[in-house]
Formats: sequence, C-alpha cells, structure tokens
Amino acid sequence: MAFTLPPLPYAYDALEPQISAQIMTLHHTKHHQTYINVLNATLASQAAASNKNDIVSQIHLQNNLNFSAGGHINHTLFWENLIPSSSPSAQPSSAPKLSAALTSRWGSVSNFQEKFNAVLLGLKGSGWGWLVQDTESGILEIITSKDQDIVPAGKKPLLGIDMWEHAYYLQYLNDKASYAKGIWKIVNWKKVEERFEGNFDAVFGALAGLRSSI
Repeated sequence: MAFTLPPLPYAYDALEPQISAQIMTLHHTKHHQTYINVLNATLASQAAASNKNDIVSQIHLQNNLNFSAGGHINHTLFWENLIPSSSPSAQPSSAPKLSAALTSRWGSVSNFQEKFNAVLLGLKGSGWGWLVQDTESGILEIITSKDQDIVPAGKKPLLGIDMWEHAYYLQYLNDKASYAKGIWKIVNWKKVEERFEGNFDAVFGALAGLRSSI
C-alpha cells in the first residue's frame, strides 16, 4: 500500500501569525511529502529484497524505513494537534479533563507550558518535544525524540511539537524561543484531550500499523 500526503485540516495561512503560510506550504508539501516519497520507495525496495530473500538489503533499508515512516507519523500527529487561534479548541478550557491532569502533575497549565518550552529549547540539533502518557502508570511526561524517531514504546503521544529548523527558521530565524512561545496559541487542546482519553492505536488512526512496524 502506498502512503499519500494527508490534507491539512485548515488552510495554509490559517495558523498565522504564529506560523506563516510560506512555512506551512513548504513544510507540508515539500518536507512531509518527501518523507512519504522515501517511505514508499523504501517499502517497495524492502518488498523486492524480501522476495529475493536478501536479508542484508532488508537490514540496510531499516534505517530509511524508520526515518521516513517516523517523519510521516510525527508530521501527521503535528498537523492534527494544531488549529487556528480563533477556534474555541485553541483554549485549554476546551480540554477540562486534560487541564485537570496537567494541573495535578505540574501545578497549572501555564507551569506545564513553561516546563515543556524549557525542554524544547534544550534540544540539541533536530528533534521533537512531546507530551506523552505512560501506558501502564498513566503518568504524564514531557520527553524529546531525536530527528524523526517516534515516541518510545509504552508512551502514548498526546502533543508533539516539531523543533526542526524547517518548522520555524524562515519566520523566526534563530529565535526558537518565540516560536516555542507562540505555538501555544495554536495548540488544538480538544484534539490533545481526545488522545488523552482514547486508546493507544486511536492516536495513530490509519497509521497504527505503520507505527507498529518500526
């Protein structure tokens, strides 16, 4: 099965002024599309290697698969957990159960945001910041992943923020702090609460199978 670029649930200029239409267009149609193109090519090469019982080639292709599949999964989650700032879902009040859990864990939603931003700005190189829920304990955690690694097993992703330079540089240059601060105005809190209340596979939707393969 070939993967395709999912349409955004809003227009390319809908997240302005926090994220410009230029960045959104390039990020979605170029960067995300490239991950999908590489993913489809890698899957085709893997299938050919499998038919030939070429185990060495299959092993060598795994890194490409992990990177491109991770890029597709992470970006899909990212687009879904953003929303125009004018939407009621951009307010933490639209996620009362999640807000209560964040307050219980970090003292307040604003304290959580400060902790999250400190983690984002501490990232070295390219990567992601995540709010996750431990699938066994239910405890909320703030973690990071490098490059296009997905969140580790046993952690359910609730909110992901892209900290690759292509996500902000054309607009913010090296001012990562302003990007990290502004993105809270366009977080889709309602979607994050849906992930909080839903099961693990529901977070990934149609990509659950791909997620389990890497």
